[in-house]
Amino acid sequence: MSCESDPYVFSTNTLPTDLRFLPPLANGLLGWRVYNNIMHMGGVYNGEGGRCHRADIPCPLAVNVETEEPAQHTYSLDTHTGIFTHTLSSASVTVSQSLYSHRYHSNLMVMEILLVRQQTSAEPNTVKLVSSFTPQSKDIIFESGPDYKGGRHIQGKTTSAEIPGGSCPTVHLVWTPISSTLTLLPEQSQARWGFILVVANSLDTAEANFDEGLNLMATGNLRPSHEKAWKELWLQSKVEVAGSERLCKALIGCMFYLLSAFPSIHDTSRSFGGVSPGGLSNGGDGQDYWGHVFWDQDIWMYPGIALFYPKLARAVLEYRVGTVDGAKDNAQKQGYKGLKFPWESAVSGREVCPEDIYGLQEIHINGDVTLAFQHYLYLTEDLSMFTEGRGSEVVYGVADYWVSRVTWNPEEQKYHLLGVMPPDEYYYNINNSVYTNTVAKFSLQFAVELADLLQHPAPKEWQEVSEHLKIPFDQESQYHPEFDGYLKGNPVKQADAVMLGYPLGLPMSPEIRRNDLEAYEPVTDPNGPAMTWGMFAVSWLELGEAEKAQHLLEKCFKNIQGPFQVWSESSDGSGAVNFLTGMGGFLQAVLFGYTGFRVQKKCLAFSPLLPNDISELCIRGVNYLGSQMDWLVRKDDVCIILREQASSAGNAKSYDLQVVLKSSGAKIPLTPGKPVTIPREPGYVCKVASTSTCWPF
Repeated sequence: MSCESDPYVFSTNTLPTDLRFLPPLANGLLGWRVYNNIMHMGGVYNGEGGRCHRADIPCPLAVNVETEEPAQHTYSLDTHTGIFTHTLSSASVTVSQSLYSHRYHSNLMVMEILLVRQQTSAEPNTVKLVSSFTPQSKDIIFESGPDYKGGRHIQGKTTSAEIPGGSCPTVHLVWTPISSTLTLLPEQSQARWGFILVVANSLDTAEANFDEGLNLMATGNLRPSHEKAWKELWLQSKVEVAGSERLCKALIGCMFYLLSAFPSIHDTSRSFGGVSPGGLSNGGDGQDYWGHVFWDQDIWMYPGIALFYPKLARAVLEYRVGTVDGAKDNAQKQGYKGLKFPWESAVSGREVCPEDIYGLQEIHINGDVTLAFQHYLYLTEDLSMFTEGRGSEVVYGVADYWVSRVTWNPEEQKYHLLGVMPPDEYYYNINNSVYTNTVAKFSLQFAVELADLLQHPAPKEWQEVSEHLKIPFDQESQYHPEFDGYLKGNPVKQADAVMLGYPLGLPMSPEIRRNDLEAYEPVTDPNGPAMTWGMFAVSWLELGEAEKAQHLLEKCFKNIQGPFQVWSESSDGSGAVNFLTGMGGFLQAVLFGYTGFRVQKKCLAFSPLLPNDISELCIRGVNYLGSQMDWLVRKDDVCIILREQASSAGNAKSYDLQVVLKSSGAKIPLTPGKPVTIPREPGYVCKVASTSTCWPF
């Protein structure tokens, strides 16, 4: 399936005037916005506590190419390969400057320049390389090291640690020196130059990666090894639509930038630093949330990635496990038990939010983290994440926190959560946020379920609090007020109570669901964050209102800044850039909205519905219980193909799967390589042995 032009290639003749909308190139470890003289590295922050931000690292590849004679310029980001190319075509020479963050060798960034003669001439062709690089940073004191195999070398440490007495990360840069001109000699029809940059935390790693880069260049394998790694990722997942080129391109952009923020699927050696709202290329001092990790990672970005890539999903969970000590410290400082994940997290897991109130009151993040673990277990049944992977510590620690944080109200005979800030940050110090209480209830229930599965004695309070935690509901208006004392019609910042249905899955009638949507949609800030309308869209699709959903989803297009499909947090271009949170919400609206996918305890439920202007939706590589499925949703039917099992599936267990249709109860086995076509109606995929019914709503 393809749109009119290749929707994976974003091209333009002129760069955006706002340089924030230049494309980021990232690989889960290194992030750089093209032409910028600074870049960032995952896990490298400078500043203590609330002043902690991604440390600026100077980028030697900040180079503009200029020709001596007038040239036509084309700038192109090929998301198939993650390569940005600037092409200059003059009468005598075509110059291509290609830039990429290596997808397989994540310590490596590359610039390649190709000169091709356009006409025979006895004259040499020279191009200028104009660099804005200086080997300095306001965050790291750099000093020169000895050259290594022809490469320049600087090293330094950040000036202050995230926590008092903590260690400051070391950064080494080794790169091929870049001359100020390159010349195509008269006897040459073309010539190629390669420049590599290595960024690493130790000299050993830097030298080993520089050796690898030189070796790959010598064997002609530098670009092919990078392209192969991207090709593998795209073979595992695709989300494409027919009928709207704009939507097709937007979805591809979302998948590309989200995948760029995650580590290589081959890289199991290092700990992953999490995903911040602006990705790795952004997040310096005072911008893009300082590169911190919020609930955005676990609720907004994670579900779309987890549906395809169990390894990448697990990296997010491992990031949270790695911050358990900090979460314990946060809880103790607030006088509670268990774990309190920080509202803003860097490396240690201690609170690094510059303003105390968020860290103290926006406690729903605890439940958001647990939800990601629950989602992973239901998609994979991988118990190793919870045993040797220590995921159970997270789930149990969050449950202990809720038990110590609630207050018993004898009049209502309910537990209350007092003095909180809901996801809607226009309000604070309120009681019983409906979102916070619901996510707390579900995370307590999951702790009980996991304890049972792992034969761990669960404290009876987990069940007791989950059963008696207040979930605010207005009987008269038959809707969920956002919190105790919320006045219907008051403005709200973003999706909050509407998320009870999706992603939380609180059981309610369609009438109540509709009432919630109709209560909050007109009063949601039109300039609020981009992910909000995606949640409204999923909800309307669930109610069968495809056109209403599409109208809301289209609001998101205002947040997509051309030509490189870079998202801004707000529709006027302000706020965090490259706003991965908005992309995650948009992607979920299609992945979980058009398909009706719901990740349940014993099945993957579906209930597909397409808006009028979309003729088909193709989702390849849905990863469920160790098997991969390709889905084609059309107006009247759905085609599902279970992929042939690749031997590289590793140790993941896979099961015999079947499709069960809701209306007839028909059970259709899924056989690898054999398409199954069913009417476009609700159903679910489950193990053949599983006879339990499973309905999302």
